[in-house]
Amino acid sequence: MKDFKKYYEINTSPDILYSALTNAATIQLWSGATAVMEPLEGTEFSLWEDSIVGKNITLVPGKKIVQEWYFGEQPEPSIVTILLHEMKNGTSVELRHSNIPDDDYENITSGWTENYFGSLMDFYRE
Repeated sequence: MKDFKKYYEINTSPDILYSALTNAATIQLWSGATAVMEPLEGTEFSLWEDSIVGKNITLVPGKKIVQEWYFGEQPEPSIVTILLHEMKNGTSVELRHSNIPDDDYENITSGWTENYFGSLMDFYRE
């Protein structure tokens, strides 16, 4: 199991970015794929046609998203924490992903940068 931490800068406000991460219709706009997501704690979600599945644990609008991502049977939950920090020209995103299975690490970490936050950066590019 490995951990991953990275920062991203996105050209939109924390409130708009929070909605883009928790609203199924908006997720579909920037990801180009079907999404199942309710912005409610305790609800399960599915992104990229079940490529990413999990549960929303903590949701603080405009500030924080904590999710458990499912990777089959593993001893400890894989937890994603996204913290949104307002900046002068947008949002600084602090991503922490803990307990990533070793076999999935390269795929997950490149996916965060290239697909997940890469797509959001493209979507909100000025």
